[in-house]
Amino acid sequence: MSTTPPVSAAGDVTSAVTTPRRSRASADGARGRLHHIALPVGSLLLFLVLWQLLAASGTWSETLVPSPAKVWDAFVDVSTTHDGVRGYNGTTLVEHLGISLRRIALGAGIGIAAGVVFGLLMGTVGWVRALFEPWITFLRTLPPLAYFSLLIIWLGINEEPKVTLLAVAAFPPVAVSTTTAVAAVPKSLIEAARALGASRWDVIRDVVVPSALPETLTGVRLAVGVAYSSLVAAELVNGLPGIGGMVKDAANYNNTPVVVVGIIAIGVSGLIIDGLLLRLERTVVPWRGRT
Repeated sequence: MSTTPPVSAAGDVTSAVTTPRRSRASADGARGRLHHIALPVGSLLLFLVLWQLLAASGTWSETLVPSPAKVWDAFVDVSTTHDGVRGYNGTTLVEHLGISLRRIALGAGIGIAAGVVFGLLMGTVGWVRALFEPWITFLRTLPPLAYFSLLIIWLGINEEPKVTLLAVAAFPPVAVSTTTAVAAVPKSLIEAARALGASRWDVIRDVVVPSALPETLTGVRLAVGVAYSSLVAAELVNGLPGIGGMVKDAANYNNTPVVVVGIIAIGVSGLIIDGLLLRLERTVVPWRGRT
């Protein structure tokens, strides 16, 4: 009588071992996703509770620390038409935010494009880096308000000084990160490309740019953050309509709830845009962080 190896038994054993592992991995993944959602939501709820307790304690007046309910009422008021008044100063919150985002897109876009070009030049040409790097460092250390008044004198009070301020604020982070990334490209890759007959342009396009792209995208995220932090400064003068101008105008009249609404709108929109940039980074450079 012939016998056969217990293949099915071995397969059953293997399946029995791998199935719990997959189950544990799936459970760990679900638990991790739950924590990823629960922790931010929990921290938000805790913040709202502490905020309400602080407002109800009477330590400060409602003018200084409005309750969450007051801020919600202000949000509804500036987002809709009420008592014949449309939004804030005739413009709704979404429109204020949209105008500011357009200014940031134009200004930061110009600054980012210029930063990438200067970063590539400074990273590949030594004398260009020696010439411009001190000036870029000098510009990076200046707060936006330090030169905004000068921009108003030069360019007037319309859109030009606002867009220019955001462009100047976004330029240094991209230029510095791109320069550093280009200078750190392994020489062996460049020499290998040249040995295969690649021209200088081919080396930059096929070796330098892909190698520097992860750090450049990090610089872009930093530049957008700097532009956002400069938004209120950019809209100090003739900033209405605009979310920063709304915050500044409301502060002039001690309208703290509207100020808080504006700050929250800037922060939330900034988080969304940073998340989109992070997703773009993961799509464009999926190899980053992997060995």
